[in-house]
Amino acid sequence: MRFKIGYRTLKTALGTAVSIIIAQYLGFTNFASAGILTILCIKVTKRKSLRASWDRILACVFAMCFSTVFFEGIAYHPLVIGLMLLFFIPTVVMAGARDGVVSSSVIILHIYSAGKVTTGLLLNELGIVLIGIGVALIMNLYMPSVDTRLEQYRQQVEENFKNIFREIARFIRQGDSGWTGEELPKTARLIEKAKSLALQDVENHFLQGENLYYQYFKIREKQFDIIERVLPSITSIPNNIEQGEMVADFIELLSKGINPGNTVLYHLEKLYRMRTEFVNMELPRTREEFEARAALLHFVNEMERFLLLKRSFKGLKRQENPNQKKSLEAN
Repeated sequence: MRFKIGYRTLKTALGTAVSIIIAQYLGFTNFASAGILTILCIKVTKRKSLRASWDRILACVFAMCFSTVFFEGIAYHPLVIGLMLLFFIPTVVMAGARDGVVSSSVIILHIYSAGKVTTGLLLNELGIVLIGIGVALIMNLYMPSVDTRLEQYRQQVEENFKNIFREIARFIRQGDSGWTGEELPKTARLIEKAKSLALQDVENHFLQGENLYYQYFKIREKQFDIIERVLPSITSIPNNIEQGEMVADFIELLSKGINPGNTVLYHLEKLYRMRTEFVNMELPRTREEFEARAALLHFVNEMERFLLLKRSFKGLKRQENPNQKKSLEAN
């Protein structure tokens, strides 16, 4: 595995040092704990970081309250710590701050080590918590853009879609073409990675519920499910019927229109015209011809569903060569 230092690692290292320096400079005792809180609160996304910070603040407040009641009310003894945790942990979990249990336990041990609860001690612990969490939130304000990576995934997925459709058209025309089908597992992995990355981008914007890339890859995932579903039926289509040639032409046209925009009406119109021609053709004369046309009709119906999935999508903006046509037939 290649050695790599990422943005999160850099932010964690810098943030930990900064929080300890600030806590030490301001004269807090147990100042190193501020660094621990910073490490725990720097997450992959802003939303996760904010959630982790809130959980730890809430849990630490509970920790100070429970420590005051149990230690001052009973005794400063290890058994009292165990007794307190029996009540403290379920309370924190019920409050929805499960992730704050570990960090708040550090606060409990600080108070236990002090041997006496004072206003100064509680303010010291609260200051450490606020410094550690505050630095983590500040460090997480910057998140590198993932648009370039999402665009790369988009291009790879679309290229695989084009190859798959070209192979389908070739099979309908010629029969077995020796296609290995390697694009299928690759496309499934690409879509899954792209969706995860797009969702991560959503969680880095507090006011954004869902971005266009996430919608786009969700649609591609559903379209890919249709492709996988129809592939077995393609193998039962002989390559010597007229309708097969028509479908192959349509699939080739479809492969050329794969792009992130949305003008699927062009292809839907082509598909509806082709289906009308099927209806007006002579009825099949043999069982084999009937089965072949039934398989083709099933495939055409699935391609209609394939196109309709993207009809409501407003499309992705992309940079194009100024000399290229701005609006392409897309699906």
